[in-house]
Amino acid sequence: MLVAAVCLALLGCLQAQEFRGHVSIILLGATGDLAKKYLWQGLFQLYLDEAGKGHSFSFHGAALTAPQQGQKLMDKALESLSCPKDLVPSRCDELKAQFLQLSQYRQLKTVEDYQTLNKDIETQVQQDGLWEAGRVFYFSVPPFAYADIARNINSSCRPHPGAWLRVVFEKPFGHDHLSAQQLASELGSFFQEEEMYRVDHYLGKQAVAQILPFRDQNRKALDGLWNRHHVERVEIILKETVDAGGRASFYEEYGVIRDTLQNHLTEILTLVAMELPPNISSSAAVLQHKLQAFQALRGLQKSNAILGQYQAYSGQVRQELQKPDGFQSLTPTFAGVLVHIDNLRWEGVPFILMSGKALDERVGYVRILFKNRAYCTQGERHWVPERSRCLPQQIVFYIGHGELGHPAILVSKNLFKPSLPAQSWKGVQDQPGLHLFGRPLSDYYAYRPVREQDAYSTLLSHIFHCRKESFITTENLLASWVFWTPLLDSLSFEVPRLYPGGAENDHLLDFEFSGGQLTFSQQQLEVLMPELGSVPKPSDFQVLRAQYRKSPLITAWPEELISKLANDIEAAAVQAVRRFGKFHLALSGGSSPIALFQQLATGHYSFPWAYTHLWLVDERCVPLSDPDSNFQGLQAHLLQHVRVPYYNIHPMPVHLHQRLCAEEDQGAQTYASEISALVANSSFDLVLLGMGTDGHTASLFPQSPRGLDGDQLVVLTESPFRPHQRMSLSLPLINRAKKVAVLVMGRTKREITTLVSRVGHEPKKWPISGVVPLSGQLVWYMDYEAFLG
Repeated sequence: MLVAAVCLALLGCLQAQEFRGHVSIILLGATGDLAKKYLWQGLFQLYLDEAGKGHSFSFHGAALTAPQQGQKLMDKALESLSCPKDLVPSRCDELKAQFLQLSQYRQLKTVEDYQTLNKDIETQVQQDGLWEAGRVFYFSVPPFAYADIARNINSSCRPHPGAWLRVVFEKPFGHDHLSAQQLASELGSFFQEEEMYRVDHYLGKQAVAQILPFRDQNRKALDGLWNRHHVERVEIILKETVDAGGRASFYEEYGVIRDTLQNHLTEILTLVAMELPPNISSSAAVLQHKLQAFQALRGLQKSNAILGQYQAYSGQVRQELQKPDGFQSLTPTFAGVLVHIDNLRWEGVPFILMSGKALDERVGYVRILFKNRAYCTQGERHWVPERSRCLPQQIVFYIGHGELGHPAILVSKNLFKPSLPAQSWKGVQDQPGLHLFGRPLSDYYAYRPVREQDAYSTLLSHIFHCRKESFITTENLLASWVFWTPLLDSLSFEVPRLYPGGAENDHLLDFEFSGGQLTFSQQQLEVLMPELGSVPKPSDFQVLRAQYRKSPLITAWPEELISKLANDIEAAAVQAVRRFGKFHLALSGGSSPIALFQQLATGHYSFPWAYTHLWLVDERCVPLSDPDSNFQGLQAHLLQHVRVPYYNIHPMPVHLHQRLCAEEDQGAQTYASEISALVANSSFDLVLLGMGTDGHTASLFPQSPRGLDGDQLVVLTESPFRPHQRMSLSLPLINRAKKVAVLVMGRTKREITTLVSRVGHEPKKWPISGVVPLSGQLVWYMDYEAFLG
C-alpha cells in the first residue's frame, strides 16, 4: 500500500517537472503565529529558489478574518521577510517586490469562498496564457478545522485533471492511536495518500535532514560500526529553557511525550535505526524502511519511562484555564524514555529519548556513543585525538542552540574522517576552551552548513519537489501511535517528579538505565510545596529521601509496588549476570510474594533465568509436594512458567530419609554447605524477605534460640503457627547479601510497621530489626495500606 501510494506520487512529480506551469499556494491560517514566524518566510525562500526556473506562482493567504482586516494582518507579517546574506540587496528588493505583488489575502469561510478561489485561479491561468501545474494547500490551522476545509477543497477547489494537488498538515495528528486513526480516515475520504504531506518540522532541520545522506556517503566506514556490537547507546535529546506559559491549554491536553517524543524524537530514531536502502533518493524505499524500523520497536512499559513537571506548571494551568485553587496537574513537562529495537542490528542497544521544558539549557542533538574496550598505558597528555583509541568515540548530529550555537555534525577523530558534500557543509573553526560531550572541539572532525536555513524553508522546497520521504505517511503515523499509546495510557495517573526549573534543577532529573528500566538517580523524593499563591523560589524546594529505619523506602499501590519490585529484581539479575555470570536469588514464601512470582513469570521475558540460581529463605517442615510448602508455592506460581535449569533450583532439604526436619539428618547443615559451595562468600545477590504481624522475618520468630546470631548459616526453628517446625536462613547469612528487599503489604501490617519504625536493633524482640546488611543495601517495599493504614 505504502509503496504503491508513493510510486503514484513520484509519477505526479515527474509529470510536474516535465511540464512546468503555474503553481498556486494557499496558506490557510495566514495571519497566525506559525505563518508569521516561519511559513511566509519559507514561501518567500521557495520563490527565491524557484523564480526563473520555468514555473509561475501565486500566493494566497487565507483565514476566517474579514478581507480588509485580514489583508492588514497579512501585510504586517510580510514586512519581516528577509533575503539570504549572499544575495545582492538590489536583487533582494526586486524579488521581494515581486513576491508581495503575487501575494494576496482572501477570506475562506464558506463553500462559496472556495468556489470563488477556484474560479479566480482558473481565470488567472487563462488570462496569462498559462497552464496549471498544481496547487498546494497548507493547513496552518487547528486539527478540529481540518475536516470542513478538506471537504470544501475536495468538492470545490481541486485543480483540473492533469494538475497535481498537495495538502499539507501540521501536528498534532491525533491524541492517541484511536483519534489518529479517526483523523486519518476522515482525511483519507477527501484526499489520496500521495496528495497528503504531514509535517514534522524537525525533519527539515539541517542536522536531522543530513542523517541519512551522512550514513549513505560514509557507508564504507559505518557498515562495520553501525550495530549492537559497536554502539553502546544512542541519545536523542531535546532540551528547552522556556516553560509552557501561554500554551497551558495545549500542553495540558498533550504533555511532553505527545508534544515531542511521539513525533520529533521518534522520527529521528527511525532515521538512525532504519536499514539503509540501496538508493536513499527513492522516497518509496526510505518510507518503507522507516516503517520496518517502527515495526521492530519493542513495546513500552511503565518502567521504561520517567516523568517530571516543573513546579510552576500547575499554577500556570490554574491561571490560564481558570482551574480552582488547589488544582494539581499530572501532565508531565519532562520525560525520559528507554527504547529498544528487536532486530539483529540493534538488539540490546539502549536508545534514550529525553525532552523537557524549564531545563538548564536549550539544545538538541543525536549522539551515537560507541563502545570503547581500549586501555592506553601512556598518560592522557600523550593521547592524540586522531590515533588514541582510549578517547571517547562518538558521532553527534547537533541540531542547534547550546554552546555551539548552530547545527553541526561532529565525528571523533579516532573513528574516521567523514565525507560530506563540500557545497553544503564546511569545517568548523576551533574554539579554544569549548568542550562538547566531555571533549574539546578540536577532538572532532566538525562541520556546519555553508548556509543555515530554517526547517520550514527546507520542507516547503521538499513539498514543491515532491520529496515524500521528508514527511509522515498514514502508515508510519499509525505505527508510531501503536507504539506510544499503551505507555501513555499506563502513565495517565502517574505523579511526575516536581523540579524547580532551570539551573536550580541540579541533579534532580538525572536518571540511569538498567535491566530494561529507567530510574531517577536520586532516591524516591518528596517535594515540599510552596504556599498557594506564593511565587516559588529555589529555597522552597527541599528534597527529602523517603526512608524507613534509615534505609530507602518505596511505597505505592499494590500493583505498582509489585511491578517496581519485579523490575528492581530483574535489574539486579542483569547486573549480576553481566559482572559474574550468575545471579543468586533467595525467596521467601507466604502469600505476599505470590503476585510478585506471577509478575516475574508473565511480564519479564528478558529476565536471565538461564543464569539464575533460586534458593529458599525458609521452608515449612512438610513434604515439598504439600500445599503448605513454600517450594510448592514457588513451583506453582513461578517455576513452571519460566525456564530455570533444574540444577539451579535449590529447595530446602526438609524431607530426608522419610523424616521431616530431624536433627540427626543434618538438613540445615547440608543446605549451608550447598550455599557455601555455590555462592561466593555465602553472599546472595538478592534476598527477598517479608515481615509478620509479630515482627518475625523468614522463619525467625521473637525469642527464637537459633538463627538470630552466631555462626550457623541455616537453622531449624519453631513457629507459633502451624506447621510449627521450620528451616530458615539465619540473620547473619541474610546480612551478608548484596541487597535485601523487604516486601510488606496489607492493612494488617500497619500496626507492626509503625512499631518497627520506632524500635532500635532488638532482634530478640523484633527479628526484622536485625536485618542490617553488613556491606549490602536494604530497601523496604510497602504498599499504601501497610504504610498509611
